[in-house]
This record gives sequence, structure tokens and C-alpha cells, in this order.
Amino acid sequence: MGENGEMSRLKTREHGEMTRPGAAAAASASSSSSSDALVKENSVSGSIKDSPETLDSLHRLLEFHLPAPVFEEVSRLLLGLNGGKVVAKFPLPEVVGGMASTSKFDIQAYSFTAAKEELRPPQLVRIGLIQNSIVLPTTDPLLDQKRAIMGRVGTIIDAAGVAGVNILCLQEAWIMPFAFCTREKSWCEFAEVINGESTKFLQEKAKKYNMVIISPILERDEAHGSTIWNTAIVIGNNGNILGKHRKNHIPRVGDFNESTYYMEGNTGHPVFETVYGKIAVNICYGRHHPLNWQAFGLNGAEIVFNPSATVGELSEPMWPIEARNAAIANSYFVGAINRVGTEVFPRPFTSGDGKPAHKDFGHFYGSSYIAAPDSSCTPSLSRYRDGLLVAEVDLNLCQQVKDKWAFRMTSRYELYAELLNKYIKHDFNPQVARLNSKEECQNPR
Repeated sequence: MGENGEMSRLKTREHGEMTRPGAAAAASASSSSSSDALVKENSVSGSIKDSPETLDSLHRLLEFHLPAPVFEEVSRLLLGLNGGKVVAKFPLPEVVGGMASTSKFDIQAYSFTAAKEELRPPQLVRIGLIQNSIVLPTTDPLLDQKRAIMGRVGTIIDAAGVAGVNILCLQEAWIMPFAFCTREKSWCEFAEVINGESTKFLQEKAKKYNMVIISPILERDEAHGSTIWNTAIVIGNNGNILGKHRKNHIPRVGDFNESTYYMEGNTGHPVFETVYGKIAVNICYGRHHPLNWQAFGLNGAEIVFNPSATVGELSEPMWPIEARNAAIANSYFVGAINRVGTEVFPRPFTSGDGKPAHKDFGHFYGSSYIAAPDSSCTPSLSRYRDGLLVAEVDLNLCQQVKDKWAFRMTSRYELYAELLNKYIKHDFNPQVARLNSKEECQNPR
């Protein structure tokens, strides 16, 4: 089997149902039943085999192995508490679970609550995140690859629409392989103008389902010499284009050779006021920059989406921390989306890091999740499968957490601004208390 054949095998892997040892699998009418579909293995010990496919997600692995009371306590420690409880599963129409089962994608749904207020009604919004793998080998014609992805994602968008999702975010550069590792310019053909084919496709979905859709693409800026940007387009629930945001921070690490294609964005930190709430988009590498997260919060964001494409060896230990920390520090909800699968390219490439030439970026580990300002979060989607994560959130929680912790009130923005204003100047002198004599160095006490 060739490399692209192996990639196709990984993408089309089918999972049976995994059940806790000693317990029968209970069928469920809700969508949560299809979200529990994993690999059913037969072994002497009665446990799952030690293979990558069984590590569908940390949460599911723990649920499989731990007794129920222990698992409940572990969930509290790992996922936090929302309203005094672990984030609850949210029932979806049975037809949504059927769509996920038929089309073979992971689906999970949860709800975040807020305290009941006397003067404000709940501000309930249903958020959706989609993670997906590419559909065809990267050796296929580019238009075929693009159309196949659009067809696949369109099916999952339909499920989100039936699930009543109000705001949906897709992954970074969703209509193409994440080919920026190769440094080959032929992949620039995937770039589109703002009102290009994928936007028109999503505008129809937005109108059909009364849904706001965030579409991260490779943008072709024809007004400025056909410059390319990494851009997220925000499509309103009426199919109108609300605006765009261009990626603020471009990685230069490992195989992330993105500055070969586009540079840092020039759109600042825009917040888009939709009929469902104030949203922003912190594209991929921006999640490593706390001030980037903070700027969206200062501009009033209630939900910040982080569409990403990142691989296991480089960032997986960081993944469950950064978006959750941003939600806590800035008192807003965060939807973290990562693509899934292993993408193999026609020709080997290197990245100046001493590693042998290779044809793949590594494994995009999916694991999309939603974090709340009260430090709670959902379990993540699969590490191997396409998926849809749905969460109903009460935006009142943002203000309630601000009132409780008073992060904004206790911040010292004037001190930070003074330091940053000095730091950006060429004659910056760090504020360091230095030892004055050799004697002090020898006798620190």
C-alpha cells in the first residue's frame, strides 16, 4: 500500500462500540450514544488492545478503564465544575445521532449553565465545532480534493443545522490539505477571494439553518497584488458577510513553514456582533500568545474560536491547557478546533531541523473542545475521527465570572502599557535589580 493509500486507510477507519468491562453496551436514542463508538477489541484480559486507534480520547480511555465513582471524581479534577457539577451531556434529536452514525463522524453535545438572575433572562447560544480530515489523497486533482472536502463537511454542517447550532466554526484552512509544510507554491491554487466558491457554499448553509458560520480559508487579496492571507470569514445567519480576520501570529517552528505563503495579518483584534452574541477568531498559532487572547476580550468578545491545525509531537501536551486558560483569564467561552488525520504529500520535504526528508506533517490529533470562563470544559472529540461538538452555553456566565473574580477591575493595564511602550523601543532597559559588588555575589545572605 502506498503512502496516500495508507492515509486513506487511516481516514476511513471504522470503529465499533467499546463498552466498559463487565457491562453490556446500552443503546441510546440520543446522539451521545454515537459519540461513545470506539474500537471493540477481544483480548485475553478483556481490556482494549494497546494500539493508537484505541486512544480515541483521554476521557473515553479513562471512562473505559475506571470504575464509575472513580471516573466521576477524575472527571471533576480534569474538566472542572460548572454550577457545581461536571459539564452535563446535552440531548440532541435522535436524527442527529443517526446522521453521525451513517456518515461515520464523532458527535458529542454538552451544556454549560449559569446562575439564574433576577434582572436578566438566560442568554442561551448553541455553539458548534467541526473537525475533519481530508477526503482524497493529495495526489488527486486539486479541484477534486476541494470539492470532496466541501461535500464531507457539508454533511456535518447539515447535522449541526438539525442540532440547532447557532454559531458554527470550521477548522483552519478547511477546504484544503495543510500543505504549508512543503513550501511548494502549487498549493496556492487553493486560495480564494473572500466571496469565492467556499463562501458561497457556506452562505447557503447559513441561510438554510439561520446559522452564523466561521470559515477559515487561504484568502487571495486581489485588491493588493493578489497577496495571500490566512483568513477567517464570518458569515452572518442571513448569509451576509459580517467581516474577516487575518491570522495575527505566523509560526516558524518545525514543519510549520507558513511564512513561505503568507505573513502576519493586518486586521487587529475584531469582534463581530452577531444576533447570537459577540464573537472573535484567534487563528491557530495565536493561542500561544496571551496578549492576543486578551485583546479580543478587551474588545468585548463573549466567545472566541480558535481554528487550528497542529500535530501531536509538537503541541498535544499544550492543547488542553491553552484555550482553557484563555477562557479563564479573559472571562469568555473558547471553542478550540483542530483538524484530524495524517496528510501525506507527493514529494518529501525538510524544514531545516536536522530531521530526514519526509512526506507527512505528522498526525493532526483533532481533540476539539469547548472551555468556559468558570474553568470548566467539555471532553474532547476524537483524536482520529471527523467530528461535531455541540454545546449550549449561557452567556450570562461571562459577566457572572467577571463579577466573582474581578480580573478586569484588579488588572493594572497602565503598568502593562508603560512596560510594553518601553519594551518596543530599541533602547529598552530591563527593570532588573542587579548585584552591586563582588562581595554581594559571594555572600547573598
